[in-house]
Amino acid sequence: MHHSMPHFGATQSRLLYNGSIITCDDQSSIASAVWIEGERIRAVGAPHTWPEQPGPDIPRLDLRGHAVVPGLTDGHAHIDREGLLAQLPSLSGAACVADIVDRLREVARHTPPGHWIVTGPPGIGPEYMPGPSGLAGGQMPDRHDLDRACPDHPVYIRPIWGYWRNQIPLVSCANTQALRRAGITAHTPDPSPEARILRDAAGEPTGVFEEHTLVPVIEHTLMRCAPGFTAHQRTAALRIGMETYNRYGTTAVFEGHGVATEVINAWQTLHEQQALSVRATLAFSPNWGLQVSGDARQLLSEWGRWLARRGWGDHWLRVQGLYAEIDTDPLNNQLRAGNHPCTGWAGFQAGAALPREALAALLIEAAASGVRIAGIWPTLLPLFEEANRHHPIHDLRWTLGHQPALDRNQIAQICDLGLALTTHTNRHIYKDGDRLAAKYPEDDVVPMRTLIDRGVRVVPGSDNLPPSLFGPIWHVCARQSRSGRIIGPDQRISRMEALRLNTRNGAWLTGDESVRGHIAPGMLADLVVLDANPLECPLERLPGIRARCVIVGGRLIHSDL
Repeated sequence: MHHSMPHFGATQSRLLYNGSIITCDDQSSIASAVWIEGERIRAVGAPHTWPEQPGPDIPRLDLRGHAVVPGLTDGHAHIDREGLLAQLPSLSGAACVADIVDRLREVARHTPPGHWIVTGPPGIGPEYMPGPSGLAGGQMPDRHDLDRACPDHPVYIRPIWGYWRNQIPLVSCANTQALRRAGITAHTPDPSPEARILRDAAGEPTGVFEEHTLVPVIEHTLMRCAPGFTAHQRTAALRIGMETYNRYGTTAVFEGHGVATEVINAWQTLHEQQALSVRATLAFSPNWGLQVSGDARQLLSEWGRWLARRGWGDHWLRVQGLYAEIDTDPLNNQLRAGNHPCTGWAGFQAGAALPREALAALLIEAAASGVRIAGIWPTLLPLFEEANRHHPIHDLRWTLGHQPALDRNQIAQICDLGLALTTHTNRHIYKDGDRLAAKYPEDDVVPMRTLIDRGVRVVPGSDNLPPSLFGPIWHVCARQSRSGRIIGPDQRISRMEALRLNTRNGAWLTGDESVRGHIAPGMLADLVVLDANPLECPLERLPGIRARCVIVGGRLIHSDL
């Protein structure tokens, strides 16, 4: 095992006192102190009531009244994506084509001639507005602009991940050397109707590509010769992702959209280095077309041993179950999957999507084998019901993410099947709430009050848009869209209920409810000291809450107290 990069403080005993410790236990009790011994919690409450006392040599941390909560679990995180932008030369802040040319000239000075220069997209994150280019006048540099900047290098400016902005088209561009290496000429056809080579009046490629889809295709087809993210970049990006999510109080993630092999490898690398600061449960995102011909069910006999039930791994890293998706975009998904093992920004396999009939058969086999399924969109509900008719799934914790709206009948189905839900309120309440409220009854838009009252296990996810869970916690309490409109006020829930979604429910989602999710003796010491009390601060302060101190498994991950 590799130990050359010790990342965090060692597990040790410590006493945190003089705080407001929101335990999230069954009584929702508030304590003043917590005693950590090793990776577990030894005692909680008021120290003078404890039958045993910490020794005089145990380090003590005066919380000075700060609030402490159990570490939060992100139900749909995409944590691996957070650090990817930092692995590429940045064009952020470039306001026009001339700025990009200047930026690329500087990059070229430090790049050996002939080597690829692949950059991040222009525009300012996290949403890269205004679209499509993020630049003044909407104009992207063409091949000639890039040639001026880098005559001795092939250059490719990557497109954004479309869900950062939720608007099409996506644009990317390449210089003449890059087009030559890719073999792109006036005679090269567009790879699909949604992915186009822009051409000048003479029919020659301008170097600009336009995609009318939110998930890129060009980088996996015409420009696949441009380097993708390496294993080292994936690992470095994941380190950044964990650090960022920790600063918002997140100590565990459920990757229900599935992760591809290259992302699992990055997680395993950091686990071997004992460098994880976030516990991860990963649904596997397979490339069915690559891995098996014919019936995808064949693979379950091989994979069932390590995907079924609890899956493979430990309390830090677990690979469990399969991601499932109905293939509604077969041509483009086949093109994206053809660049295996590279998945670009996605981190999951486009090849995991299956035709409806093939997926229905796979789900029946998964139910019979005790394999957990995680998917997105309400369109999967009928297929989950069909699988359940063959083999009950109620106790397998099958999970659905990304439900913009749910009606009473769908909620009844979810209850009957014992499904867990992960919600994406950054989009479905805050960004798109006004649009959804015009399309559906307001009380059907992420109907949190109804779901909780019906006993559905719900865990909000950040979807990395942005990473903090305190935004989603605010969304379900305030129900306020970006415009200020209140969406379905009767669906509001209390702050304590909201906090329990990402603590108690989050631990249940990953199968860890017996060891984490609330602060009690014997539980894993995953604690976060916050810069504001989420139960008492002004409601509008919730989205801005940050972690002052993070302890995971008794290890001090971060502290500025």
